[in-house]
Amino acid sequence: MKKSTFGIQNNRLVLKQAILFVLLLPALVSVSQNNNSLNSRDLSYLTTGGKLHPLQAIMDIRHYTIVLDVDIANKSIKGSTEVSLNLSKKTDSLLLDLIHLYTVTKVKVNNKVVVFTQQDDKILMTSSSGFEIGNQKVLIEYNGIPPVAIKPPWDGGFTWSKDSNGNDWISINIQAEGGKMYFPCKDHPSDEPNEGADLKITVPKHLVVAGPGLLQSVTTKKDKSTYFWKTNYTISNYCILFNIGKYKVVKDEYTTILGNKVPIEYYVLEVDTAQAKRVIAVKKRDSKILEKYFGEYPWAKEKIGIAEVPNSGMEHQTMITFDNKFSYKLVGGQEYSDNLFHEYAHEWWANKVTNKDWGHMWIQEGIGTYAEALAMLELGGELAYDETIAAHRRGSRNKNPIVPAGEEVSENEVYAGGDIYGKGSFFMHSLRYVIGDAIFFPTLKKLATDPQYTYDNFVTTMDVEKLFSTAAGQDLKPFFDFYLRTTNVLDITIKEVGFNKYQIKVNNSFMPLPFEITTNGQTSRMVIAKDVITVNSASPPQVDAKGFYLKKITIQ
Repeated sequence: MKKSTFGIQNNRLVLKQAILFVLLLPALVSVSQNNNSLNSRDLSYLTTGGKLHPLQAIMDIRHYTIVLDVDIANKSIKGSTEVSLNLSKKTDSLLLDLIHLYTVTKVKVNNKVVVFTQQDDKILMTSSSGFEIGNQKVLIEYNGIPPVAIKPPWDGGFTWSKDSNGNDWISINIQAEGGKMYFPCKDHPSDEPNEGADLKITVPKHLVVAGPGLLQSVTTKKDKSTYFWKTNYTISNYCILFNIGKYKVVKDEYTTILGNKVPIEYYVLEVDTAQAKRVIAVKKRDSKILEKYFGEYPWAKEKIGIAEVPNSGMEHQTMITFDNKFSYKLVGGQEYSDNLFHEYAHEWWANKVTNKDWGHMWIQEGIGTYAEALAMLELGGELAYDETIAAHRRGSRNKNPIVPAGEEVSENEVYAGGDIYGKGSFFMHSLRYVIGDAIFFPTLKKLATDPQYTYDNFVTTMDVEKLFSTAAGQDLKPFFDFYLRTTNVLDITIKEVGFNKYQIKVNNSFMPLPFEITTNGQTSRMVIAKDVITVNSASPPQVDAKGFYLKKITIQ
C-alpha cells in the first residue's frame, strides 16, 4: 500500500482508506487471488468492465489530459494524467483505476494535494472535508514500466519493436484490459470523456507520434519532441492511445457523402511509403461503401487516420491501426483487405455507436463483421455476400449466448468463444430476411445516425430490438431473444404424410417466421407459426436451402 507523503495524514483518514479497501475486496477478490505481489507482472487476470463500483457510479468523466515522457531505452513512461469529472453526489472518497505496475507519486484534486492509497489496480483518494457535487479535477503523477503485450492486439500492453531499418517502433493495445494499462481512468464502457482527450507525448526527436483527433503542435527541445494530440469527440478508454515510429505522414482528402472535406493522414513507416497510395485508395473506396449503409464518416471534423503498426490492426478512433504486410485479395477485380475494412467499420460500430456494457458487445463486433458482408455485396455481388455470410454461419460455435444473462459483465466473458463476430453478423443477415430490405437497411442506418444512439449516448440490445420492432411494426423481441440470449437453433421436422404430401413443423417455434420452401423445383416464401404446414411435392421439400437461419432439419 502506497500512502502519500503530502498533505494531512491523520489516523482517521488512513483508517477510512483501510475500511474502504476492505469494502472493495469482493470486487477485487479475483485480482487478489492472482496478484499476491504488487511486483507481479502476470496480468492474465485483467479485464475491463464488470460491476460498476458505487464510488465510480457517481462519477461522470468529462476529459482526460495525458502528459507522458516515453523512455524507449528503459521501456518506461513518466508523467501525469488529469481527470476532469463531475460528481452527482458529495463524497469523501474518489476511486480510479490504474494497474499496480506504476508508482503513483502525487495526487491533487482541484490543485490541492490529497491523501491516497494504491492497492492492486486501484487508486483511492480521500478528503476530510469531502469532494463536492460538480466538477473535480484530479491530477495524478506516476511512473513505471508498462506491461509488454504478449499477443497484440488481443493481449494488451506495449509492443517495443524495431522496423526493418532498425528504428524504434512502438504500439499500444489495451482493448481487453482497458485504459488503466497506462493511464488513471474510470475503466468502464458505460462512461467516456464527453469532452474528449488531450495527449502530450514526448519521444526522441527523430521519431513521430500518431494519435487520436487533430495534431495541435510539435515542440522540440534539445533531443526530444512533444506531440500534442487533441480530440473533442467522446472517445472510448481503449482508443485513447498513441503509436510511435519513424513515420512519414502521407496526406490526402476525402469528400463525405454530405459534402464535408476530411483530411486523410496515413502514418506509414518511411521504409513503406511506396505502399501509401494503394492503402489510401482502398480507404477512400471503403469509405463510400460504409457511408452508403451507415451514414457519413463519424469524425468529419477531425480526420481519417491510419497508423502502420507491428501487429494486427485495431479500431482506434480517427487513427485505426493497420498491418497486413500490404497483402490484398481481389473481389470483383478490386483490391480488398479484411483487416483494413473491419477496423474501419468500427469507426461507426464501436466508436460512434457504443454499447453501454460489454454484455452488448455483439452490436459493435457483430454489425462490424456484417459490414464486411455488405462490402462483398458491393464489390462482388450477391454471390460474394452469400459466401461471406455462409462463412460467418459456419464459424458460429454457439456454445454460449452472445448476450449473457445479467448486466455489467466483463470484456473477457463476452469475447470467449468469438460468437459476437460470426453469429452476431449472421443474426443481422437473418433479421434482414425476416423484415425485408425495405425496412432493414433504413433502420440500420438510423441506428448508426440517430443522435439517441450515437456519440455521447450508449446502446443496449433492448434499444436495438425496440428500434427494429417499431420499424417493422411487429414484436421482434422473441427473435432477438432466441438468437442472442440462447444457444438454440430452429428445430425443423419434415414428415411424409401421404402420396407426394409433406408436413413441415418448427418444433421450437417462438414466433411466426418466413421460410423459403422449395417444392417441385419452385421456391416460395411461406410463414410457419406453431401449427404445421402441409405442402405437395414429388420429393422431400427443401426448407431454407439458402441458409437464412441457424437450424437443424430432420426428415422423417
